[in-house]
Amino acid sequence: MTEPPAHLTETRIAYDTVAADYADLLKGALAEAPLERALLGTFAELVLAAGGGPVVDAGCGPGRITTYLDGLGLDVRGVDLSPEMVAVARRLYPGLPFAAGSITDLDVADGALAGLVAWYSVIHTPPAQLPAVFAEFARVLRPGGHLLMAFQTASAGDVEPRRIERAYGHTLALDAYRLSPDRVTELLAAAGIEVTTRVVRQPEIQEKTPQAYLMARLS
Repeated sequence: MTEPPAHLTETRIAYDTVAADYADLLKGALAEAPLERALLGTFAELVLAAGGGPVVDAGCGPGRITTYLDGLGLDVRGVDLSPEMVAVARRLYPGLPFAAGSITDLDVADGALAGLVAWYSVIHTPPAQLPAVFAEFARVLRPGGHLLMAFQTASAGDVEPRRIERAYGHTLALDAYRLSPDRVTELLAAAGIEVTTRVVRQPEIQEKTPQAYLMARLS
């Protein structure tokens, strides 16, 4: 059996470790995030206006975005690399489907999705591997299908790597990457995904960098 790439193993172990505490810390975050709710609502309206269809929350964590999208009327399911995150999501939202899986190889047929959400789920992907991830997003979206992404921005240049050694009360070993919205837009375009809306907001509360949100559509 082929061993998974090191960054996937490292990410899975880290999020398995923090799953319960991560869910507790973020469980009410959307209630205090009007911009994020507005962007999720716009994404949902776009998908529904195009006739609806299956949506995947790729890198769903404990399911907080998945259940919000479900409440907006989307046919959504969650996928996460961490089995512990999936277990938490199933416990918190038993009426929704969640499965373990990777954004690098989604268990979805070609052109099957009306929408895909990648909410901070590419931040642990080495930059050199982002083109392959975005090609996978393009593979599973139908023509005209919608994508919504969120990630932390780089302060200078295309990428700002950092090592995470402690988070959510746990000792970890995990790489993360802050990204330039311009560079992500270029990489999406190379995969045939056109960015239609870009929002960057300043950091709030404990955040250390601006946050970027991209809405895009498969050509």
